[in-house]
Amino acid sequence: MESIRTSLHCYSPQIVSDANVTRYASVALLLRPGDDGPEVLFIQRASHPNDPWSGNLGFPGGRIDPEDSDPLAAAVRETAEEVGIILTPEQLLGQLDDYHGIRVPVLVSCYVFAVDKKQPIQANEEVERTFWMSLNTLRQVERHATRKVDWHGNLTEVPSIHIDEISPVLWGLTYRFIYRFFSIIGTPLAECTTEPIL
Repeated sequence: MESIRTSLHCYSPQIVSDANVTRYASVALLLRPGDDGPEVLFIQRASHPNDPWSGNLGFPGGRIDPEDSDPLAAAVRETAEEVGIILTPEQLLGQLDDYHGIRVPVLVSCYVFAVDKKQPIQANEEVERTFWMSLNTLRQVERHATRKVDWHGNLTEVPSIHIDEISPVLWGLTYRFIYRFFSIIGTPLAECTTEPIL
């Protein structure tokens, strides 16, 4: 975990300032120690007709509200609401690059935190399920492929990561954040030669 902390501390994220953006969101990439090295927390969003990411995998997070002082505050608030984890400034490891959504017009910030191995999770109604997955497992080459996913009735081919037999594949903005995270910490995904445009 210390090498990840050092890599993120030394990294200067690309913060996007776009006057044309009207929707902003913020997410938290949570890491904890595991038997096979650091693990990352994923959520599967509950199915909802008004949620464009309904049923997809992602990180805890959501829309930046007017009462949030900044994107970081939004990520902390949303994490507490969605999975019951109270984040503190001491747990913040760093920030990844901001990304524009391709299919949804939103600008998303992502913050990386380290949490305790025994951190309990209390998911709210927005979350169908949660699970931890080791970074070593995510790196496995056989999990990575371009696959067709159903985006609201339209099949589209995207870079993705196979998680398990009960989960949808990991793709979209969350995939892009994972891709950037691995690049920053010095272990880029071997099967990717250029950053995917989703």
